[in-house]
Amino acid sequence: MPGSIEIIIRTLTAFILLWIFVQFLGKQTISQRTYHLYIASITMGTIAGNLAFNIKIKFLYFVIAMAIMSTVVYMLNFIAIKNSRFRKWITGEPTTLIKNGEILEDRMKQLGYTMDSLKQTLRSKDIFSIDEVELAILEINGSLSVLKKPQYRNTTKKDLTSGTQSSETVPVELIYNGQILYENISKQNIYNEAWLNNELKKQNLTVLDISYAVVGTKGNLYIDQFEKNT
Repeated sequence: MPGSIEIIIRTLTAFILLWIFVQFLGKQTISQRTYHLYIASITMGTIAGNLAFNIKIKFLYFVIAMAIMSTVVYMLNFIAIKNSRFRKWITGEPTTLIKNGEILEDRMKQLGYTMDSLKQTLRSKDIFSIDEVELAILEINGSLSVLKKPQYRNTTKKDLTSGTQSSETVPVELIYNGQILYENISKQNIYNEAWLNNELKKQNLTVLDISYAVVGTKGNLYIDQFEKNT
């Protein structure tokens, strides 16, 4: 087979295999929002590039490598969904950089996140003074989520009606996949296990019925139950 024809076939095959990889693992692969997906995307791209142009290596080896990588990523996704203990090691976890208006320098040093990077990211969100920030969280994908102090937030229709801006708190995740997140509850004085069980009892629910439960920024409890097959 002429070399040019082989490269065309390999390139088309690489594209098809990558397309199957993305379809199989879901749209989150494209956004690369977690550590393992970011690594997998780079690795799969390297494998596909070699498949297209490195004709010295057998075609079958590339297919096997892609199949192995897809299986590994699928298993990591499965473990991350089912086991909250290992999830943070597989997918990573957000890091708070500013809390209660105070910059957490130690955490920034641990991440290698400089003050210049923080200020630059805040400016991209139209925040030119760190004094305006109540809370800043560095997300897994590298983006920065910011909650302004009450006096710097946009006034809503509800605020105009009540005459004051409503207070907001940091969301607190309490239940994930039918398991209580004790590491979050232990840090809270208000939303403790007794409070949670009492709220679930009001709705005739148990922890095992809950897929996800979180106390929102307004202090309201949001509950998502597992889907029931009917």
